[in-house]
Amino acid sequence: MTTQGSSSNDNARPADRLPELTLVLGGARSGKSVHAETLIAAHLDADTKARRATYIATAEAGDGEMAQRIAEHRARRGNQWRTVETLIALGDATVDATAQGEPVLIDCLTLWLSNVMHAGLDIQAETETLRDAFDRARGPVVCVSNEVGLGIVPASELGRAFRDAAGRLNQQIAAQADRVDFVAAGLAMPLKDPAG
Repeated sequence: MTTQGSSSNDNARPADRLPELTLVLGGARSGKSVHAETLIAAHLDADTKARRATYIATAEAGDGEMAQRIAEHRARRGNQWRTVETLIALGDATVDATAQGEPVLIDCLTLWLSNVMHAGLDIQAETETLRDAFDRARGPVVCVSNEVGLGIVPASELGRAFRDAAGRLNQQIAAQADRVDFVAAGLAMPLKDPAG
């Protein structure tokens, strides 16, 4: 990832400044999205040159429940956020959204993975394209992803393939990330800290 010197603020609180790539993991309704939004909000407060953030949504409102979830997420965010929706071209959307050094929140990688699988695309090739985009991003990127490997073994072959692919995706993004947090019951636990 390129250096963000042009958007740095010497008076910014280091604890609130985001590293280049952050991964936030957790289960369903664990609080991972709220945690990721809080990280971005603190970064915006600390960096006076970052005027807004971009929320990249990878989901479609396919039914009433999903539409309600999307509405809840939008209501939580203030006017410092703009929303970009993309189902597959996540790398391009990330590079475009960070062009001015502003932060991006991707919610979420597992829905993106589901879209890639549903489209019959090569998962590893798409993952490499995404990882390359993270390297080219000009502002901090925070990714939200589900940890789906902690529950029961899925009954279907497709469910097991998705679980395995999600685990591999999370491992690759975590290896690339500067910071990784795991969220359970609304509590964030650092797994990887750029300071240490």
